[in-house]
Amino acid sequence: MITIGLDLHKRESQLCIAHEDGSIGGAPDRDEPRSIHCSARAAASCTHPARSQHRERVGRAALREHRPRGDRCRPELRTDVCRTIPPREDGSAGREACRLGAYRKAHRSSDERRHVRAQLAVREALVRTRTRYTAIVKALVRRDGLRIVGSAAHLLEQKVAALQPSPQLLEELQPLFALLGPLNTQIKAADDCISQLEQTDPAVALLMTMPGIGAITASAVVAVADDITRFDSAHQFEAFLGLVPGELSSGEKRHIGHITKAGNARVRYLLVEAAWRIMRSKQDDTTALRAWAIGIANRRGKRIAVVALARRLAGILYAMWKHNEPFDARRIRFPRPRTIPMA
Repeated sequence: MITIGLDLHKRESQLCIAHEDGSIGGAPDRDEPRSIHCSARAAASCTHPARSQHRERVGRAALREHRPRGDRCRPELRTDVCRTIPPREDGSAGREACRLGAYRKAHRSSDERRHVRAQLAVREALVRTRTRYTAIVKALVRRDGLRIVGSAAHLLEQKVAALQPSPQLLEELQPLFALLGPLNTQIKAADDCISQLEQTDPAVALLMTMPGIGAITASAVVAVADDITRFDSAHQFEAFLGLVPGELSSGEKRHIGHITKAGNARVRYLLVEAAWRIMRSKQDDTTALRAWAIGIANRRGKRIAVVALARRLAGILYAMWKHNEPFDARRIRFPRPRTIPMA
């Protein structure tokens, strides 16, 4: 079997080939990788010349921006043979890791879920831009001694006009109003597109049965996880999202710190926002979760309680998706009463 180490970069990539007889086919007469241009033709031809007679194993860096070039390899290299290695390794290290099996296989998301992640990223950029423009408008209005009553973003221009601002202020705000209109239109179109996933994706519709979880949060969880069966437990799924406490221990000392934040940031803050909604909710089906979080808030503070609730929400979503069962409030246990030791 031929082992190939491929380290992908922006302009040039490093390629190192180990033949069946032990010889190295990277740079001429040296045990070093050779540089290839990062193009579609180069990615498709970065296999052994006698590829019709040999089976190959490819190890490449598991980076998101490198997937398109990896997809241009031959079909058998894209499925069961293609392997991934940690980034920031040269071609020879990747070849050796692939030969020895010293690597962790990275999950390759489906094209449909990657498309949803791209839609969510674009929507997030649009919302952040609108938030920034809205904050500037309100700041300039307050400068003139006026105040805008809280309202929907698409009504901002009407609220400002109702305050009868000065012509100079209107002239200053006009460029922002000209941009806020198309922004609101594009954000609404993005929301409508993501809302359609409730009818087309059964996993999204299933997760939306939980209180506090809307189309945006459910689609983000599904798009990032892609396949829930690749997680062995709810704790592993929570760690994948970066919602578990980090540990910094040495010797006999054990220190549990803040959450790791190692996972997808978008899903993490959406679950935290869902936890805040449940904390402020009055619904009967969230009573047990709210009581559990309030108990933590009384001991550790509200912020820690909300993050803990977000972690528990991730575990509940995992169980719902893994067992294909909708949310059932009766299965959420109430917290046990804490006993106070006698003096």
